[in-house]
Amino acid sequence: MIIGTAGHIDHGKTALVKALTGVDADRLKEEKVRGITIDLGYAYTPLPNGDILGFIDVPGHEKLVHNMLAGATGIDFVLLAIAADDGPMPQTREHLAILDLLGLNRGAVALTKIDCVSPARVDEARLEIATLLDGTQLQDSPIFPLSSLSGAGIPALRAHLEQTATAMPPREARGYFRLAVDRVFTLPGTGTVVTGTVFAGEVHVEDKLVLSPKGIPLRVRGIHTQNRAADSGRMGQRCALNIVGAQLEKQDVHRGDWVLGAALHQPIQRLDARLRLLPSEAKALKHWSPVHFHLGASDVTARVALLEGETLQPGADMLAQIVIDKPVCAVHGDRFIVRDQSASRTLGGGMVLDIFPPARNRRKPERIAVLHSLETADAGSALAAALEHSTEGVDLERFARNWNLRADEIAALQSSLPMRSVANWACSATRWETLKQILLARLAEMHQKESDTLGPDRERLRRMALPTAERPVFAALLDELLRDGQIAQSGPWLHLPEHKVRLSANEEKLWLKVRPMLAETPFQPPRVRDIARSLLLEEDKTRLLMKRVSRTGQTYLVAHDHYFTREAVEALADIVRELAEAQGAASAAEFRDRIGTGRKLAIQILECFDRMGYTQRIGDAHRPRPGTTTFTRHAVD
Repeated sequence: MIIGTAGHIDHGKTALVKALTGVDADRLKEEKVRGITIDLGYAYTPLPNGDILGFIDVPGHEKLVHNMLAGATGIDFVLLAIAADDGPMPQTREHLAILDLLGLNRGAVALTKIDCVSPARVDEARLEIATLLDGTQLQDSPIFPLSSLSGAGIPALRAHLEQTATAMPPREARGYFRLAVDRVFTLPGTGTVVTGTVFAGEVHVEDKLVLSPKGIPLRVRGIHTQNRAADSGRMGQRCALNIVGAQLEKQDVHRGDWVLGAALHQPIQRLDARLRLLPSEAKALKHWSPVHFHLGASDVTARVALLEGETLQPGADMLAQIVIDKPVCAVHGDRFIVRDQSASRTLGGGMVLDIFPPARNRRKPERIAVLHSLETADAGSALAAALEHSTEGVDLERFARNWNLRADEIAALQSSLPMRSVANWACSATRWETLKQILLARLAEMHQKESDTLGPDRERLRRMALPTAERPVFAALLDELLRDGQIAQSGPWLHLPEHKVRLSANEEKLWLKVRPMLAETPFQPPRVRDIARSLLLEEDKTRLLMKRVSRTGQTYLVAHDHYFTREAVEALADIVRELAEAQGAASAAEFRDRIGTGRKLAIQILECFDRMGYTQRIGDAHRPRPGTTTFTRHAVD
């Protein structure tokens, strides 16, 4: 169990830790000279069952709240020190407000310096403390009157801490490893050491991790947990990691950094959250207010974009987007604190909901509904709600990263919930049907507006109907509609089964004369001008005829004024596939030799396949796109 002290300056936090552990947590020379705690201090003491109690001693000075915050996040238990002679003071109240915003609900109050006051004053101080805690998450916490100098009351407090630690259920070390760095130092013969509280997961000697947000790869050479050498560390423990890396220098590591699993390395500069403004604030918080943002051990400047109004009233909460000036690391559920622009006053705090928020349309009702669905501690419930509310579907990879879910954990969620998924994207069955209907409706509209064309190709239909859909998702939707016969495909053209483009009687008569000319030399048909000259037709009228025929799907425009029959193009596509299967890709020279044409025409045919999305160019060669089977069922990847 990790215990964090809190309270006003000179209320005996460090002396209390020493009385409980025998360790002086003031490690800096300046602290010992001045007699005040300036930075975080650490102490450990064994429990009868062999476990270790860890203490983080924080400074109480009003100008050192940023250091207090670096130690307060990640603790299990609050030890609030209040001197009997002073009673609750300004920093007592601010520290208590911070602890409340961080969601810390386990704790005790050490009523210190009782040897300096009368018994009546001790009773009076008890009442003041009860009033102070009323309505907070530490309400009804036990109060222990004590003296760190005489030792009076210390055994009772220690017994309570031991009992609480023993009764505390073990934390499940789920997710990828996350450690919030709050101290960095070097040891001769050892190298760089970082210390911090493990927020999630497990770490083992020789594990490969990342220093984030810088993204520097590192390896764990040694571990101390709760001040003892160990082979591993886990969620809820204090850890010291001896880290090494080819690109790692001590000056690269600072308080506020994270050491974490590579899958979690996702530096961000905006996040959506539930933000609460303290009731003690004199005025409302305005949209786009500048703040200091504290998360883990980091302290960065940011702006608050309110999502449900222009002002946030004291004591109220609201969804907000935090726009941060420097990259940070966060996941869903992380608690944070915001202080004013001058870092002199705590304004409020809240909980991270989404680390992948949109920069635009962040106030749309659909987006607000998604954020409401994330206001839970259960990832399964959140995913189920997100599947129902998200109009664009859910990116499962991002969802897993936002919730710090390992691959096996997100896979288990997928199998437990009804959903339609394509690669890393998923939506509800209802939303899947809605997307199909959107696609069909858009295609019908296109037919109405462009009745003389057979239909769009895949890429144009995607842009017109579902422009924000990922290509694999669109391909899966379309393939299902094709399989079910709700959409038909003629070559690359997509259309509703009942939609046809018909030639007039005169056009059909002319086409019967042109078709044999194209079929005679299918891989090198005559151009429009040659057709017109042979049939004694006007060139413009012949060109218009060929455009009309291509809209019926019977021909393709391969190059300028150069039309091929559908059968010829399908045969050419099969040849490209055969060459690619035999040699990995089809080069222009090989393709030319196979079809018996000139190099220029061979290149034009291959480039036409590229434009249609049947092939993709790889250097100087061309290869059918992944997922394609035949030309008439090709998919754009």
